[in-house]
Amino acid sequence: MKVSKDSLYIVIPAYNEEENIERCVNEWYPVVEKHSGSGRSRLVVIDDGSKDNTYQALRELAQTRPLLQPITKENGGHGATILLGYNYAIQHGAEYVFQTDSDGQTNPEEFEAFWENRGRYDAVIGNRAVRGDGKDRKFVENTVCLLQRIIFGVRIEDANAPFRLMSTSLVSKYLPKLPKDFNLPNIMLTTYFVYFKEKVHFINITFKPRQGGTNSINFKRIIKIGWKAVGDFYKLRKEIDPPPRDGSGI
Repeated sequence: MKVSKDSLYIVIPAYNEEENIERCVNEWYPVVEKHSGSGRSRLVVIDDGSKDNTYQALRELAQTRPLLQPITKENGGHGATILLGYNYAIQHGAEYVFQTDSDGQTNPEEFEAFWENRGRYDAVIGNRAVRGDGKDRKFVENTVCLLQRIIFGVRIEDANAPFRLMSTSLVSKYLPKLPKDFNLPNIMLTTYFVYFKEKVHFINITFKPRQGGTNSINFKRIIKIGWKAVGDFYKLRKEIDPPPRDGSGI
């Protein structure tokens, strides 16, 4: 079997996932191990200031898994944690970054189809055609995609799927456009990719119910985040095509 020398960083945010974290690492570690031909690939699990023993568990798991890189930080939310992970991958020379979540809803066996497409596309993003996390979440996602169509003029079926493989050169191109604490970076990255006609491809994925632990984001909080996002979307849209100053056209 030919081993790829492309370096891969798998980035997984985690918050109060003590119950799930060992299963998560055991599922995804073989993936990064398989694609570590260069010796530079890593499984980066970022603890977002958990109140339980998530980070301690990660440190123990890392003792026997040299490609596992546990990181901890003050609690700042899912979006800020993802942004830290993307920047970490870029700073450490990764050629590709893959992001998923730690709650067991995604399937590691579906990763290979994404990896095999990396030469044809700069971003391969999952599409949760069927969602196992409830009608509320699906409604929110549909609303987000409608807003993207209205505000940015792009048609995207699933903008926020936590199952995405991206070249770090592409991510580096658009990260500076986002505020450092932006709560929905995956949505805006997907939007930028489609809006600017980057080489992006969508593949249907399975999306299971949460496999354990407690969901830290309830529907009320989702609505609050979404309401703030509307203002953020309009602001970012204006930054794409700023109006001419004093009619000068520049």
